[in-house]
Formats: sequence, C-alpha cells, structure tokens
Amino acid sequence: MQALNSENIIIALLLTLFAGGCTGIGAILSFFTKRDNTKILSAAMGLSAGVMVYISFMEMLPQAREALSGLYGERTAMWWTLVAFFAGIAIIAVIDKFIPEDENPHEMHTMSELSRPDNHHARLRRTGTMLAIAIGIHNFPEGMATFISALDGLDVALPIVIAIAIHNIPEGIAVSVPIYQATGNRRKAFRYSLLTGLAEPIGAIVGMAVLLPFWSPLVNAVCLATVAGIMIYISFDELLPGSERYGHHHLALAGVITGMALMGLTLIVL
Repeated sequence: MQALNSENIIIALLLTLFAGGCTGIGAILSFFTKRDNTKILSAAMGLSAGVMVYISFMEMLPQAREALSGLYGERTAMWWTLVAFFAGIAIIAVIDKFIPEDENPHEMHTMSELSRPDNHHARLRRTGTMLAIAIGIHNFPEGMATFISALDGLDVALPIVIAIAIHNIPEGIAVSVPIYQATGNRRKAFRYSLLTGLAEPIGAIVGMAVLLPFWSPLVNAVCLATVAGIMIYISFDELLPGSERYGHHHLALAGVITGMALMGLTLIVL
C-alpha cells in the first residue's frame, strides 16, 4: 500500500476530474461525426472493457487478497476478497435497477436512435435531460472507484483512468445528441454532457471525506476488491454489450484483446 500524502490525494482528484471531463469530448465528437459511424466507438468500448477486466482479475483482486492474507491468513483473505468483490457488483447493480431503462446509460443507444425524426423537440429535450441525470448518478461510484485506485499508485490508476475516460465518451454523446437536436444549441449540449462527468470528481470528494479518516491496509484492500467488482459489472453490463450492439463484432473483440495486451504490457513496464 502506497503511503498517503497531500500530493497523492491531489493527483487522484485531478485524474478523476480528467476521466469525468471526457464526457465533454463525446459531446464535441457528436457534433462532427456521422450519425452511423460507430466503428471507432465499438473498438474503443471493447478496448476499455479489456483494460478493466484484465486489471480487475490480474492486478486489483490479487493485490487485495495478498494484503488481506498478511493481515488475516489465506482463507479469511479469500472470504474478504470475495465479499468485497460482489459488494462492488451489488452497488452498481442497485443503481442500475432504480434508473429507467430508456434513460439508463447501460442501455446503449446509437446516434440515429437518439436523433430519429419521429422524436419531437420536447421529447428529445426530456431524453437528454434524463440521460444527463441518470449518467450523473451512474458516474458517482465510478468517481469513487477512480479516486481509490489512484491512491494505490499510478501503475494501477492510469490504465483505469484511461479506460473510464474512453467509456465516458459515448455517454457524452448519448446526452449531447438529443439536447442538440432539440435546441440546436451546441453550447447547451456540451454543458449538459460535461456536467454529467463532474459527478465523478464529486464522487471522489465524497469518497475522500468518508474513507480517508479510516484509511488502513484493510480499508485499502477491501476498496480495491470492491472497485474490481464495479469495473467488472460495467464491462459486462455496459461496455461489451454496447460494443456488440454497434454491429462490429470483430472490431469489438479486437478492442478487448488489445486492451488486455496493453494493460499487461503497462503493468510490466510500470
């Protein structure tokens, strides 16, 4: 476990802010990208899933189990790790359950669907607004996850930040397209998208306020396993189905494999 100091905390907050701000990149891309050009999104989401799955199973869970073994022994460590991992899955699953499917960021929508002609302006505005609220709620635990991983060191944090940043781009698109189609106002569409991403640094600040006073090797290990659960759920529930839904199976698969390979090389180099 890396020693905590003000510099580590500031870096963790800045990384979380960067990851959340990438919803704004999605908004900008939506203004200049053809509606049906989804190849890049499919590959990018696959790559993000590959990074998250690899680092969860190959780095974060083994780290958590090793740290807990030193505290409680191997068998108890396995139980702690198992419970914390599925607790992370439960947290994000509960959040999904209370978000209507039409506004759920995990129910991926193509740009054509979001901007189809039969949607009148009022409905488009409502869709964009509800998506912004839903994605903001969804991004809150992601912000905590990014922040916690960054506290454990840049070797773990940077790939996670990049993966979350990539998967925030289509979320920014999902918010900006209906708002832009309804209002014709690019600034408003960009502002709504960017605000949804700011839920991540807010989640980081809440996590800092709640967890740092009690930070210890035990809390660090449990948080790592919990974050792994959150990322696995996001990968299996959102990123992989989303990349497949865009209709580019082999690009999605290539993205997953590339993400895993890059993650493995990054861990070796760093």
